[in-house]
Amino acid sequence: MNKPLRRVALAMMAMVVLLMGNATYVQVIQADELNQDGRNVRTRYERYARERGQIIAQGQSLASSEKTEDPVYKFQRHYANGPLYAPVTGFYSFYYGSNGIERAEDSILDGTDDSLAFRRLSDLFTGKSPRGGSVELTINPAMQQVAYEQLTKQGFTGSVVALDPRTGEILAMVNAPSYDPNLLTSSDNNEVAAQWNELNDDPDRPMANRAVSEIYPPGSTFKLITTAAALQNGYKPNSKVETAARIPLPGTASATLPNYGGNTCKGETLTMAVAYSCNTAFAKIAGELGPEKLREAAAAFGFGEDLQIPMSVAKSDLGAMADAAALYQSGIGQRDVRVTPMQNAMVAAAIANDGTMMKPQLVKATRAPDMTELDTFRPEELKQSVSPEIAHMIRDMMIQSEKHTKGSGKISNVQIASKTGTAQHGDPDDRPHGWYVAFAPAENPTIAVAVIVENGGDEGAEATGGSIAAPIGREVIRAGLQGGG
Repeated sequence: MNKPLRRVALAMMAMVVLLMGNATYVQVIQADELNQDGRNVRTRYERYARERGQIIAQGQSLASSEKTEDPVYKFQRHYANGPLYAPVTGFYSFYYGSNGIERAEDSILDGTDDSLAFRRLSDLFTGKSPRGGSVELTINPAMQQVAYEQLTKQGFTGSVVALDPRTGEILAMVNAPSYDPNLLTSSDNNEVAAQWNELNDDPDRPMANRAVSEIYPPGSTFKLITTAAALQNGYKPNSKVETAARIPLPGTASATLPNYGGNTCKGETLTMAVAYSCNTAFAKIAGELGPEKLREAAAAFGFGEDLQIPMSVAKSDLGAMADAAALYQSGIGQRDVRVTPMQNAMVAAAIANDGTMMKPQLVKATRAPDMTELDTFRPEELKQSVSPEIAHMIRDMMIQSEKHTKGSGKISNVQIASKTGTAQHGDPDDRPHGWYVAFAPAENPTIAVAVIVENGGDEGAEATGGSIAAPIGREVIRAGLQGGG
């Protein structure tokens, strides 16, 4: 073979090798990535030709697939009580993808998870149509229903999260306003696009998952963490604290920090400062502790954690605390302190559980198409937030706080430990967010709850956490206890 022919042959061989290498890379190495790519219409068609598994809670089907007459879109997702469970289930849409459990547990629900490999092979040999597995949630439907009704019947904007402090199981996770995931499941592109645009253009943001994705100033509920830091650094429940009606903000010319209503604190001890939520006491305590000790206490309660439940939870944060004035304000949960409702429920749950913070979890079990169990939830300890002794001290202070918290819905013969918060957030009409975090029964807690009602609820600038959020939290606790929660 002459030299030019050899060069042509070598070039052709090189191109064949490169072509084979590229084909191998695309078909083997990139296969999963390309299959999961939302632009892969072929894969999406294939998934809509398969019966997707259910999302269930205590035997109730929250999401299922219904057979259609369409030769391409053979199944359409259906959500029972869609707005009630939307923060949990999320949506599954041909055009807009998915979120919530629909996304987090997608491989189980569409049947492609490794745990279902043998069943896929069995279906292939037996000629059965492929089906997805099911996901069983930790949600307590009775608590979920009550939380949603309590928010929506009053037209409130906000969120409720309830946990089992012993295990971390999420018992309720509700947002208001909410949306109906069924609006996004149609195979009609124009219809779904119109609904999508309407939901996204709504100024009330019904698709925002306030429970885990929105961060808010916690107001006085953050005093639980300031209290934990104080008790870890020499304070006792009967330690004397600041009682003045207002104190100067250090480093400012004339600014002051007042108690609610401009009143002198009714008690001189740390316990009474929690009970009456005295701003001046906790501002001074934060100033004495310094930013690092406050950060350490917050981190021990989960601030700054990368948390999956299995959906992602936004990080809670203290902000810069760059000067003494910011430190004072941070000690009472204002300035740049921000938390999710999930985070605030975790704080209450850790105190309830003798200081041990359990990882929140929404999935109780995964199941095969025939409902046999694939995997089951196992409680996971996240961290020791405080010692049992300190947790019990804070619990006793929260019991005193509940005694001094007004609002309806108090439960006879059930002792609740709680803390309210009334958080300023720059609203032009000075309408505060109202918070309530609590657990019950106080001596043997089975439920921890966090409630936020945005922008003063129906009381405007006169609202407090006790008046607008506490009644909701108590009703959720009542529902859980009646159901053996």
